[in-house]
Amino acid sequence: MSTIETKDLTAWLDELLQIHLFRDYCPIGLQVEGRPTIRRIVSGVTASEALLRAAIERDADAVLVHHGWFWRNEDARIRGIKRTRLALTLAHDLNLIAYHLPLDAHPVLGNNAQLARVLGFEPEYRPGTQAPATCGPDNLIWLGHAPNIATLSELQARIAARLGREPLVVGDPGQPVSRIAWCTGGAQGMMQAALDAGATIYITGEASEHNTHLARETGTAFIGAGHHATERYGVEALGQAIAERFGIEVEFLDIDNPV
Repeated sequence: MSTIETKDLTAWLDELLQIHLFRDYCPIGLQVEGRPTIRRIVSGVTASEALLRAAIERDADAVLVHHGWFWRNEDARIRGIKRTRLALTLAHDLNLIAYHLPLDAHPVLGNNAQLARVLGFEPEYRPGTQAPATCGPDNLIWLGHAPNIATLSELQARIAARLGREPLVVGDPGQPVSRIAWCTGGAQGMMQAALDAGATIYITGEASEHNTHLARETGTAFIGAGHHATERYGVEALGQAIAERFGIEVEFLDIDNPV
């Protein structure tokens, strides 16, 4: 079985995901240092206790996630579930590797790119480039179209079928589908930026109270398709890229989360 030095893998990932371009809400990359050599990785959306225990059962050397730890403004004390998670990680010499905003934004492996693939969207591109057309904070919102989808109700049905859960939808079911915008996860606060960019439908993971009013009062549509459901695909794709590049074993585990 192939192996790679932890420092070499994280250096490659840092460069691939261009972490220097982001001011994130948590540390990016290697969050907890474990074994110096990696031969097996377990990946998942969130570094939960369940994912850590699954990684330990599989004798993994590293856990690769989108949602890591040490978030800005959280209680810094190591107690409760934070103590349990950290104790497991240290006791089993696991590396915890996490990429948040850089994984959202990557033009091929990122959550937005992968959600477009899963849902059959065609992203728009900046004129004369292969860079996706984006807007909003850190250019995290993608813009594009949904071929062969005529109405909002048809779009709702496709999302439900491909993500395996019924999305929250605000809008006229018969509304035509033209320019859409999407940003995975908890990006409900970015809806106005999407509308300002000319989108008539905004898709994200979570919903807030104001999204309903914004959709109704502007004649647009809002879709909350699930935070976890929209962000399963980036970290899985990143793990596949690691396996192909370095020949090490990477297993994606989908720890169910209805939110």
